[in-house]
Amino acid sequence: MIPAAVGSDINCGMRLHVANLTIDKFLPQRDKFVELMKGDYFFGTRDVTMTASSMRALFQDGVLGWLDAMWKAPTGSFVKSDFAQLAKEVDRIFLNGSMEGNWKKAPCELVPDEGVVRDGGLATIGGGNHFVEIQRVDKIENRGLAHLWGVKEGQLAFMIHSGSRNVGKYIGGAWRDKALSAWPPGVKYPDSHIFPLSINSHPELVASYLQAEATAANYGFLNRLLLAELLRLRLRQVFGDIEAPLVYHLPHNITLPQPVINKWVTRKGACPAFENQPVIIPGSMGASSYLCVGKSNPKFLNSASHGAGRQRSRFELTRQGASYSEQELGLTGVDCITLREERRIEEAPVAYKPIQSVIDVQVEAKMIEVVAMLSPILTFKA
Repeated sequence: MIPAAVGSDINCGMRLHVANLTIDKFLPQRDKFVELMKGDYFFGTRDVTMTASSMRALFQDGVLGWLDAMWKAPTGSFVKSDFAQLAKEVDRIFLNGSMEGNWKKAPCELVPDEGVVRDGGLATIGGGNHFVEIQRVDKIENRGLAHLWGVKEGQLAFMIHSGSRNVGKYIGGAWRDKALSAWPPGVKYPDSHIFPLSINSHPELVASYLQAEATAANYGFLNRLLLAELLRLRLRQVFGDIEAPLVYHLPHNITLPQPVINKWVTRKGACPAFENQPVIIPGSMGASSYLCVGKSNPKFLNSASHGAGRQRSRFELTRQGASYSEQELGLTGVDCITLREERRIEEAPVAYKPIQSVIDVQVEAKMIEVVAMLSPILTFKA
């Protein structure tokens, strides 16, 4: 087991919703909607206040624990949420968004004995390549699955890409240090300085790490749910009674058991792609994203990529003083909502590999099959 293989962005992942709303109805209200979302995502108008018991429940049991606690006594912005809908959508979350965590492994300030918790990290997008994006379903490739999943051409969609924020940073960092401390004295360090934990020599540490990782993963599942729920509540505020159901929600950057081979698999920058399971692969904010279905290819450990991958570093684009035009960056026509101008440059479309070729390779390898293509309308970047 290698804690540094997952790193600090534990359970970074994807969530996709669709809404029975067309671009023609959305655009006249675009500015009002954007201002509301900027308040929630950037200026702290969201209220994610929770009781101490709700926080313990989310760390212990993820989405299922949080739902059980909040349904009885909702707090903050989510008093207006449709908890029956949220409960119904649990089946569309990988592992139901619930892993076997341990609230005692969470940062102590987030799990007090009593009172309320105001966690500044929950329902935040995060930096780097994380985003919340409004999209349009442009093309359906597999009509049977699209119908089954409630996806139609012309619909608006919203896609969430975020992780476990400071909780993942806390747990990931702590376990990198523990793995280093457990390295046998006198044995040469690995050249990579990435330290594994052996189940033979330290079974108790391996078990403890997996529980700690699950604790952060639970937080990551809920973080994406809350980001999506804030957006869904604002959609309803602006456009009326819109259901905006969940299509699917899946993790990457996570360690999961692989029962068929009786081993654990660490996915980093990859996501599960089991047979008939939805797979969400985002493009850049200037390129299409893809809703696919997994093919359970054992050659690739039942996995798929979670995106195109970078081809130019953030340093190259923003820190060497190079001057690029909007056209050279691929930003012409891109609607990016951010408070940091450098974020547009760092995450410009030119920074990423062409998504179509990445999808084509995986289709050819029988890892996935394309169900639908979605084009970006506007993207929120923290």
